[in-house]
Amino acid sequence: MYQRAEARIDLGALRHNVASLRSRVNDDVELCPVLKADGYGHDATLAAAAVTEAGADRIAVATVREGIRIREASPKIPLLVLGAMTPTEAELAVSAGIDASAWDPEFIEALGSRASGAGRTIGVHVKYDTGMGRLGSADPAQVLEMARRVAAHPNLRLAAVWTHFATADESDRSFEIVQRDRIAELGAQVKWEFPEVKIHAANSAALISDPKSHFDMVRPGVAIYGMDPFGADPAGHDLQPVLSLHSWVASVKDFDVGMSAGYGRTWIAGEPTRLATVPVGYGDGVRRGLSNRGTVLIGGVARPISGTISMDNLTADIGLDDEIKVGDEVTLIGNQGPARITAEQVAEKLDTINYEVTCGISPRVPRLGVEERS
Repeated sequence: MYQRAEARIDLGALRHNVASLRSRVNDDVELCPVLKADGYGHDATLAAAAVTEAGADRIAVATVREGIRIREASPKIPLLVLGAMTPTEAELAVSAGIDASAWDPEFIEALGSRASGAGRTIGVHVKYDTGMGRLGSADPAQVLEMARRVAAHPNLRLAAVWTHFATADESDRSFEIVQRDRIAELGAQVKWEFPEVKIHAANSAALISDPKSHFDMVRPGVAIYGMDPFGADPAGHDLQPVLSLHSWVASVKDFDVGMSAGYGRTWIAGEPTRLATVPVGYGDGVRRGLSNRGTVLIGGVARPISGTISMDNLTADIGLDDEIKVGDEVTLIGNQGPARITAEQVAEKLDTINYEVTCGISPRVPRLGVEERS
């Protein structure tokens, strides 16, 4: 350790996950990893280079500025913005040559005008709301008409019609199948008129559980980073966790019965023990909800977080272990010897999902690309 906290991004594991997911789809199905939210907290530029090297066909993001950042780091791979765009963002997408999602006729016209003004042709993925209830038209006739409008514009290219599943990560797949059948039915109509257009729907969960949802392209997000879309152990799907989070022991103190640690005195020693202070806290994305609930690894052993996590520090009970010294590494997510803490385990303690755990690691924690499983 040469800094107070760091997130290590295992690029070998990332490439492995791309290859593992690629093996689940047919050769003619494109793989489009989703690198939004700074690569789910993993550093999008590091991730973009690794997934490109591993054979991704294109990359999806949520915003134009995310796309521009990746374009600067990986200039050749095709990019797709999944989210909504303001007029200014549409201009940026046109200038950067980034595909756009569309579900509104007025936006299609505005995007076409900007593309014409720039003398460029922009790919458009028309979104069909098959049941997520957010962005996109739920009327298949309107979606088909928008697809025709895009195809007729001289500076727009109809690249795809797509949708997003609402329940693919749940054990009851009935609604996912409803959504899948809706996009399949409309997709057949679109392809009858425009045979080269792609249909895409599958997220990580659907990619793993439902081969019929693969269509022409899949968009894995959380699974790329070695996290389980179903919230269980990612090893069950041949996925290797990519991110590990580390800090170090800054102080070790003896505590007698009745002594307390942290704001609010939420932890009071019931017997003589020792506490290690670790200089990482909720300002780094270690959620306050883990206070007196979570664990960290020190010396290859899980140690309970004891006391309220503050912005910049937490304390962990190391018992009477006199082997723990200032400078020892602390692992908050990842492996240390035989012990491990996964993002899924942290999420379970917080009653949330693994996505939020890694996305929540703050920008003040450096991301370091490493090769631990290459």
